[in-house]
Amino acid sequence: MQDIGAADLKSILHSKRANLYYLEHCRVLVNGGRVEYVTEQGARSLYWNIPIANTTTILLGTGTSLTQAAMRELAKAGVMVGFCGGGGTPLFAATDGGLDIAWMSPQSEYRPTEYLQGWVRFWFDDRLRLQAARDFQQIRLRRVRQAWRDSRTLNRERWSPDLATLDALLDASSQAIDGAADHTALLTEEARLSKQLYRLAAQATRYGEFTRSQRGDSTDTANRFLDHGNYLAYGLGASATWVLGLPHGLAVLHGKTRRGGLVFDVADLVKDAVILPQAFISAMRGDTEQEFRQACIETLTRSESLDFMIDTLKDVAQRLGAQARTATTPTIPS
Repeated sequence: MQDIGAADLKSILHSKRANLYYLEHCRVLVNGGRVEYVTEQGARSLYWNIPIANTTTILLGTGTSLTQAAMRELAKAGVMVGFCGGGGTPLFAATDGGLDIAWMSPQSEYRPTEYLQGWVRFWFDDRLRLQAARDFQQIRLRRVRQAWRDSRTLNRERWSPDLATLDALLDASSQAIDGAADHTALLTEEARLSKQLYRLAAQATRYGEFTRSQRGDSTDTANRFLDHGNYLAYGLGASATWVLGLPHGLAVLHGKTRRGGLVFDVADLVKDAVILPQAFISAMRGDTEQEFRQACIETLTRSESLDFMIDTLKDVAQRLGAQARTATTPTIPS
């Protein structure tokens, strides 16, 4: 049988990869040419294979370590790696030890530049960058409407939001987004709608009173699940931007509030559609964090969320990049 080198594993499209890992209390190393994580059970060490060719992101939680050899193989396969606290939050910066969204991105001198060129072409234009932020928010609304109404996964869980109220909220938010004069107005509308969606989700699952707390500051189950699930979405967002060669600092909405704001922008495309309802459903049925995490990963995979993120980034880069080029192309007199 012919051996497959690690460099060949990137031929599997990231958007088609199925695995997103959260690991804790284990060591990640290379064993017999494979990347594995090792757990201790009494006097025995148990080795579990990580199929890196089919993995987008690995979050390393409490009590984990990673060997240089394992990181080399993960980088060759294009796997995004981040260290985080227990339960997936918070994510610790890999570079400065702060609390921020930062990842150990696979290093390659052969990342594509096509979409980066389109992105920076419009990004320095305040008007077009605001338009990109509006586009992201409108796409977020359409994804919520589709998922909350038509998701078979949610319907199996007796998910029953008030659809008339949902439509009214999304329609009003869409108008506010179109009329937003600046990024501050967009961020305000984003927060306002999120608050309404939390209330609607609590009602849909009969969760009771709910108040969104600061990250890691709540013992409320739904709040903890929201924090945990959002970091799974951030992992996919980081992978989507890396695949297209877009630096995380080139945000269109969260750039003034987060160093890696583009990851937040991209994750927002699916957070409210997938993570938010699952957090309340899992909290109501008494899921463990592992059960909740698995439900999120399955839904993110089934809904092709990474594909959706990549396609959105490509569309915005190409469409607004073309507008910027047209606006700056000098007219040659006849």
